[in-house]
Amino acid sequence: MIAKTILTVDDSSSFRQMLAFSLKAVGYRVVEAIDGEDGLEKAKSHTFDLVLTDQNMPRMDGLTLIRSLRALENYRKVPILMLTTEAGDDMKMKGRAAGANGWLVKPFDPQRLNEVVKKVIG
Repeated sequence: MIAKTILTVDDSSSFRQMLAFSLKAVGYRVVEAIDGEDGLEKAKSHTFDLVLTDQNMPRMDGLTLIRSLRALENYRKVPILMLTTEAGDDMKMKGRAAGANGWLVKPFDPQRLNEVVKKVIG
């Protein structure tokens, strides 16, 4: 079986490492992007099975990235989860409106992350 590939987008290298470690441990392939612009460039050259994005990043924030991805034919149906410190209902509404499928709050519990990812992409 071919491993599903996940794009993680976060400006914190330590957070990206933690995410990659947690996801790779259960068999996913992980591609890391340092911010929204980097994530969008990588998404244009490869279709991922899931995108996990932070909200607050330089150059392009998570909501802008989600809207940009949803405008691409290949990303109309790809699950996108926000993984951010912002847990307010207002931000969740903006995330849903932009096209996010779900929300996880930092710091994350690796087991919870893997449960949500498995539910979203199998």
